[in-house]
Amino acid sequence: MIFITLGSQKFQFNRLLQAVDELIEKGVIEDEVFAQTGYSDYKPKYFEYKQFLDREEFDAQEGKCDILITHGGTGAIIGAVKKGKKVIAVPRLAKYGEHVDDHQIQLIEQFKGQNLICGLNDAAGLEGGLKFVKEHEFDAYQSNTKKIIDSIESFIEG
Repeated sequence: MIFITLGSQKFQFNRLLQAVDELIEKGVIEDEVFAQTGYSDYKPKYFEYKQFLDREEFDAQEGKCDILITHGGTGAIIGAVKKGKKVIAVPRLAKYGEHVDDHQIQLIEQFKGQNLICGLNDAAGLEGGLKFVKEHEFDAYQSNTKKIIDSIESFIEG
């Protein structure tokens, strides 16, 4: 099952939803798909969706999925990789009115560079991204919270 989550910020991400619809229509995606569409106004034709999910609904959808497709939001990515989900992340871009700037490009590159996710530059690469995640083994997420706390404590004590 594929779960798409587009976050809760007041920006649309119609391009990503349309790309998934096109791949389902072409028969590339045969899996069940469910999306949390957020503020997008595109209405998917070939998969179930809901604009917003409460925490329980979100956890249920994320728990069922094998692949999570998302925007470049840190919370969505970290939450999914912590649970061992295969993640495809596509950045929201300012030129399409999807965000105020293009910072999600850098965030996705960081996670991709750590072999935690499949990061795409554009929704047009989704077909290749789906093939990639089905074959690729990602590294397990390692929190560096302890290292940060130790560093702060060392600074305070030093």
